[in-house]
Amino acid sequence: MKRSTKAVGILSEIMVIAELTCAGHSVAVPLGENNRYDLIAEIDGVLARVQVKTGRLRKGAVIFNCYSSHTHRNGTACRPYTNEVEYFGVYCRELEAVYLVGISDPARVTGSLRVHPAHNRQTRGIRWASDYTLNGLRPEVPSP
Repeated sequence: MKRSTKAVGILSEIMVIAELTCAGHSVAVPLGENNRYDLIAEIDGVLARVQVKTGRLRKGAVIFNCYSSHTHRNGTACRPYTNEVEYFGVYCRELEAVYLVGISDPARVTGSLRVHPAHNRQTRGIRWASDYTLNGLRPEVPSP
């Protein structure tokens, strides 16, 4: 049975809420679904808006979208979260891991957190997934 995108998103939200809570952060869920953020978390004594994204393990990196998309009569519209959230909470089911990524860290369209070294041995400009885990926990990562 194929899972719906709504079910995938709900699972990601639950996992991000659980991980934030386990890390000692207070979490609130806004009423309704018409907000540009999914959660409000108290991080270092400051309330921050968190947009939850589902990451997918591809070619040694956790990949996630840094925009929302909506289909209208005139086609699909994509909109970034600039100035509307402080963090992306990313859940990767393949790794059973949650990452908290500042809005200024990802690229404009797609965020990427490297889990395994690149095949070309590139190290500059790479965002390592382990730097974005909560509690400094480093999940067990299966080899490629």
